[in-house]
Amino acid sequence: MRSEVVGASGVRIGVRVGGDRRGPAVVLVHGWAQSSRVWDAQFADPELAHFRLLAPDLRGHGSSEAPQDGYDDPAVWADDLAAVLDLAGGDAVVVGWSYGGLVITDYLRVHGTRGLAGLVFVGAITEIGRNRPGGRVGPAMAGALPAALSDDLDVALPALRALGEGMAARDVPGEVSQALLGTSLAVPPRVRSALFRRDVGSEDVLSAIDVPTLVVHGTEDAVVNVTAGEYTAGKIAGASTRWWSGVGHLPFVESAREFDTTLRGFAERAFSDMKAPSVEQER
Repeated sequence: MRSEVVGASGVRIGVRVGGDRRGPAVVLVHGWAQSSRVWDAQFADPELAHFRLLAPDLRGHGSSEAPQDGYDDPAVWADDLAAVLDLAGGDAVVVGWSYGGLVITDYLRVHGTRGLAGLVFVGAITEIGRNRPGGRVGPAMAGALPAALSDDLDVALPALRALGEGMAARDVPGEVSQALLGTSLAVPPRVRSALFRRDVGSEDVLSAIDVPTLVVHGTEDAVVNVTAGEYTAGKIAGASTRWWSGVGHLPFVESAREFDTTLRGFAERAFSDMKAPSVEQER
């Protein structure tokens, strides 16, 4: 099922919706040059069906509009995600994969933890720019840039194909790897490029997080260096971590069953914590 919200500057943001519409909301935010399609396994898993699942297409991606500008403004990304959270209709657990982690920090920078029951960073960056430890990339991404940003197909295609091949450390179905490549090519080159024209540090934002947080990273991630995940976890008080041995940049595909079980357990605890009375309330 598809829905739509209006994000910053009136841009239409497509949202994939599934699960139990009366259940607590889990919002799944994809990464650079991808779309809500990356969450196919999660939308198909009965283990997650009692949640209300919402997966937006970032502006310029998938079914969302692709405006000419705004991609370098944290407030734009923050307000896009805020619109999705309004659709969720209550506090949500938000999952950010890859560039989706940066979108989460944009939201936190502008709105704090309003509307959030918990956060999950999956193979995520939380910063971007030269020498930003929360944005350190791996060899697959480093090798793809800057060619993957080109508007010349002969230049961009080999780079995007190589990046796709470097996404997973374990075998994934051919249809998945081809879908990843097709989705990357469908994102306009000007959008692919614009998302990298940023310099954002997030140490203060991460240190201020006061909701349950889980950081998940594959030890063999060749797109986002595992040290970026370690940096993120180290800045968030009380953050839980899960390092998956032998897994690359696609833990929700490469190890979908384990990922879904982990996500379900974390989300259930986060929503349960929200319902539990505090000491002050008990008094």
